[in-house]
Amino acid sequence: MPMTKDYYEVLGLKKGATAEEIKKAYRKLARKFHPDVNPGDKDSERKFKEIGEAYDVLGDPKKKETYDRFGHAGFDQQYGPGTGAGYGAGPGGYGGFTPEDFSGYGEGFDFSEVFGDRFGGRGAHAGPARGQDSQYTMEVDLEDALFGTTANLTVKREASCDVCGGSGSKPGTKPITCPDCKGAGNVKSGKMFFAVSQPCGRCGGRGKLGFDPCTSCGGRGITPKTEELKVKIPAGVDNGSKVRVAGKGGPGKSGGPAGDLYIITKVRQHGFFERKGDNLYCEMPVTITEAALGTKIDVPTKDGIVTMTVPAGTQSGQTLRLRGMGVPHLGGSGSGDQYVRVVVDVPKGLSGQAKQLLMDFDRAHPQAPRQKISFRGFRKRKGE
Repeated sequence: MPMTKDYYEVLGLKKGATAEEIKKAYRKLARKFHPDVNPGDKDSERKFKEIGEAYDVLGDPKKKETYDRFGHAGFDQQYGPGTGAGYGAGPGGYGGFTPEDFSGYGEGFDFSEVFGDRFGGRGAHAGPARGQDSQYTMEVDLEDALFGTTANLTVKREASCDVCGGSGSKPGTKPITCPDCKGAGNVKSGKMFFAVSQPCGRCGGRGKLGFDPCTSCGGRGITPKTEELKVKIPAGVDNGSKVRVAGKGGPGKSGGPAGDLYIITKVRQHGFFERKGDNLYCEMPVTITEAALGTKIDVPTKDGIVTMTVPAGTQSGQTLRLRGMGVPHLGGSGSGDQYVRVVVDVPKGLSGQAKQLLMDFDRAHPQAPRQKISFRGFRKRKGE
């Protein structure tokens, strides 16, 4: 018999909620209170049953219309909990939901494992499966990021057993698929959505009978392995760039291919250059005379020393560009630019003669650099 609690309240919604709002609220709560997520928690099991019953009605347009008009009275004789779209019905085996509908609810939780063969998840079929990808963070110098390099890495990982090829079976033996679990290695007890997965008692969770374990890996199909890898780091990598090394990730399952290894680069700071995107920035000091009269100075770049013209009248802090002297574009052609910030080096500890020369220059070439500044400060607020 249906519960008396308001179905909208159970899902945390107001009456008149849209079908999308109902679906979103339901899948969030189903993830939170699922028995497999909260094993042995009777309160979570009760709440899970309540939200399933609520969605059983509100998730069906016709039932929702009846409920909106008559409330629970419209279902006292016609429906009982768990008889409609909420449990096992629809193309996804659960009200039309698929495992993707439950993505994003709980990091590290895989609903394809909870729902098993209702959604065609991983527990539904035992067979070769690709291994998981793995990551390795590597620091590189700016020079390596500019020109590329070949790095030697020592990687410790699990790999498919070389003796049995990842099958876990002793070479020469031919185990058969377990008829009870159909090779899945687990069976389900209970009914419909409340089915709980557990290791198959007949095959012990292996999914196979007549299993003679490989002596090298103990039947696991995988063994620890230390490898020396030569990884080519391309020119242009930046912080967070990914370099793929095929087949060096996690081991495959049941003889499946290994995943990939992704090298995540982190570029060390440089003492002279600052990198922003594919552009390089640096500072170069000049004298007052050089800034005023103009000059040519030598500037370090990624390709060596180049001569740069400082125009007459250059102000301190002014930036000049060296086109194409920046970081190569990763995976493309060309490079960024190098920007040189000119800093006027004001002399200290002047001699008497030098001071007199500057005063003579000031009289000969009078300036008023602050004349255009008209700011007089903020007015005080009334009452202050």
